[in-house]
Amino acid sequence: MNVPIVTLLGRMTLAFLASAGAVTTFAFEAIRQALRPPYYRRQILGQMLEIGYYSLPVVGLTAIFTGMVLALQSYTGFARFSAESAIPNVVVVSLTRELGPVLAGLMVAGRVGAAMAAEIGTMRVTEQIDALTTLSTDPFKYLVAPRLIAGIVTLPILVLVADIIGVLGGWLVGVYKLDFNDAAYLRNTVDFLQFQDVFSGLVKAAVFGFLITLMGCYHGYTSKGGAQGVGMATTNAVVSASILILTFNYFITEAFFAR
Repeated sequence: MNVPIVTLLGRMTLAFLASAGAVTTFAFEAIRQALRPPYYRRQILGQMLEIGYYSLPVVGLTAIFTGMVLALQSYTGFARFSAESAIPNVVVVSLTRELGPVLAGLMVAGRVGAAMAAEIGTMRVTEQIDALTTLSTDPFKYLVAPRLIAGIVTLPILVLVADIIGVLGGWLVGVYKLDFNDAAYLRNTVDFLQFQDVFSGLVKAAVFGFLITLMGCYHGYTSKGGAQGVGMATTNAVVSASILILTFNYFITEAFFAR
């Protein structure tokens, strides 16, 4: 039996609104628990180590090759207009404003968001979360809040390191392949960079850290259906976090740089 298109659109709209409401309710409860003591310091430090330190290799590799490619591509385009001197400016602004936080966020979403969803989802289907409640331990306080705090604090630090590594990649290509003077390249980079460029990227990183951990915790916490449900939760966590990162990236850029 064919279902009218209006009915399908109505069902999709209602399903979307229901999901958005569930995520919003989950987020408010998680924030409330994150702001109220007591804090599980060992859990927070462990998650900061997991999100930050263990993500550094993949984020660093992504950043350095992004900086190198930016320098090469900028040179290819700017050489047509004899504007090669602007390459350091393009590299540092592109990395600090956009590519640093966005690429780091996507890499962390793929690594950490999936791991969080799998871990919490496994605890859900094996009834370990119910056991925490039985032992008078709030699952939000013990599982979700430490991850949110760690994500918000750690991702800006990770992005700052990624910015430095990405600029280093651009410097390596500029000096050793494109024959720039190393002192002039660094001087142009420092002179052109503004506080707002770095600050906007760090604000994005903090928001992305919140979104990544929120989606990982939400999809893991609400998973059901055994191993298949955990697999779906892992996939949904990465996809939803990636989409939200790209969406919020636009709105934060609009807030900082729209005139």
